[in-house]
Amino acid sequence: MRSFYTSALPSVFSIGLTVLAALPALAQGSITVTGEASIAASPDMATISLGVTTEGATAAEAMTANSAALTGVLARLQAAGIAETDLQTTSLSLNPNWVGYEAGQSPRIANYVAMNMLNVRVRDLATLGGVLDASIADGANTLNGVSFDLANPRPVQDEARRAAMADAMAKAELYANAAGISLGKITAINEQQNYGGPMPMFMDAKAASPVPVAAGQVALQSQVTVTYAIAE
Repeated sequence: MRSFYTSALPSVFSIGLTVLAALPALAQGSITVTGEASIAASPDMATISLGVTTEGATAAEAMTANSAALTGVLARLQAAGIAETDLQTTSLSLNPNWVGYEAGQSPRIANYVAMNMLNVRVRDLATLGGVLDASIADGANTLNGVSFDLANPRPVQDEARRAAMADAMAKAELYANAAGISLGKITAINEQQNYGGPMPMFMDAKAASPVPVAAGQVALQSQVTVTYAIAE
């Protein structure tokens, strides 16, 4: 037994030395930087969030009134040039309106409230104010806001990507020069993509016709993380 362990030790010890000697070769210095860019562009389309809210003594009355009003809104929107594919219902609700929570009273249902919300995509911004005015005139009494977008964001997004990559490369060169090292090959590129724009506009449904709208600009942002090997 003693001679067995004695003969095995040199072999195990030599394997351990081989692994330790290989570790420095596996470890390689690197530098990781993050590049960012934001490109502004004028929007060419908008999405309106609007709807109809109605009340009725019964649930059926509230829903019937809501359906009638929304039918008129849809007809006017289509007459204004909005394609059927650019109209989308986003929510439909029917709820009792409870009252009588004062001290000593029992809650009761006073009436019912029906709400139908719709997203309307407007692809000609020159008509946006008129579309808003028409929808309000025909019964839309709930307006959650307007958001602006690009019908084809890819060219602007690609410009932001190129600018973010250039920013990352410039940062890597700066850090390498400051540290007195040389950059090697790029070993990893990871993209984090964001989209930003102006806050949605909230407008009073009682605004005078035509409804004034300012589109402003939307911003497409890109963020990229790049890892360089450090040249020996």
